[in-house]
Amino acid sequence: MAVKFLDLYAQYESIKPEIDTAIAGVIRDAAFISGKYAAGFEREFAHYQQAEYCVGCANGTDAIEIALEALSLPPGSEVVVPANTFIATSEAVTRAGHRVVFCDCSDQDYTISLDSLRDKITKRTAALIAVHLYGQPCAMDEILELAAERGLKVIEDCAQAHGANYRGRRVGAIGDIGTFSFYPGKVLGAYGDAGAIVTNDEGLATRARMIANHGRIEKYNHRFEGRNSRLDGIQGAVLSVKLAHLEKWIERRIEIANTYYGMLAGVEGLVLPARRNWGRHVFHLFVIRTKSRDRLQKHLKERGVETGVHYPIALPKLQAYEYCGQARDALRANQIDGEVLSLPIGEHMSLRDAEEVANACLEFFRELT
Repeated sequence: MAVKFLDLYAQYESIKPEIDTAIAGVIRDAAFISGKYAAGFEREFAHYQQAEYCVGCANGTDAIEIALEALSLPPGSEVVVPANTFIATSEAVTRAGHRVVFCDCSDQDYTISLDSLRDKITKRTAALIAVHLYGQPCAMDEILELAAERGLKVIEDCAQAHGANYRGRRVGAIGDIGTFSFYPGKVLGAYGDAGAIVTNDEGLATRARMIANHGRIEKYNHRFEGRNSRLDGIQGAVLSVKLAHLEKWIERRIEIANTYYGMLAGVEGLVLPARRNWGRHVFHLFVIRTKSRDRLQKHLKERGVETGVHYPIALPKLQAYEYCGQARDALRANQIDGEVLSLPIGEHMSLRDAEEVANACLEFFRELT
């Protein structure tokens, strides 16, 4: 048995003629920076995500920084960020000139804990970032209600949640502004770095586009200093091709997840991720928990199963955030980082592959007891 964690070449092979034609079109038209292919993807992705506006940019981290800048928060504001996500979310806050405050996660689906969020808000808090982690939508109604009570802006970090639904609405434009990464390994991935911002606010969209393009709309008419963070044509063309296949790929992820749930439910010592009835989990990652994580990972590797750990060190425990003083806080995120393990999932897998992975897990836990 050999089950890859990710197989981007197999994905390419399945749509090779479309991808090759799309890339050749960009080269033929020399539409390398922004241009019609990037603009075409922006329109298509806005429609898919049920947003009025989409602004392409260079990567997902830039998307968060630009979104924060576009919101015009008071300098040095506190922004609440989940403690159990990738550093891109928190470093964007700091690099935008604000202060990170970490809140905890739910122990069931690993999205933001409302109780912890409420506890971390102070008079200096100006915004919060709701991360739809692993493809699971956050409890957006409760988050928006709390934000309205406290006068906070809501940024949705959707880097792992392309196509995820919350109560019939696609994530991203539920809050004030949403950000996406198209890193190659994402549910919708480019062939390099790429990102996007979505919103229903025309003013925010215009300002975000200007920030990403040197503070301008028209060539050489710079209203303010911005940055260079534009979606390139090849990535736009590739993403347009992949977007047409995304629903099919998400359905395969859900089928694989259902196989895992069906075979691994009730196993002693193993915690499966919760699924909420309020939306569609797109399973960018299928993250299990066990106190025997390292041993299970070794066992699976010996059986030919590739796995990952997302994430092995909670953000407050990183050297980069020693100054926050939250490394020893009684945060659930500070405890479960030694227990989480990501099983392989993706359109490259067959249901038979999923069964083999689950059987390898069952073998481990039988031997454990």
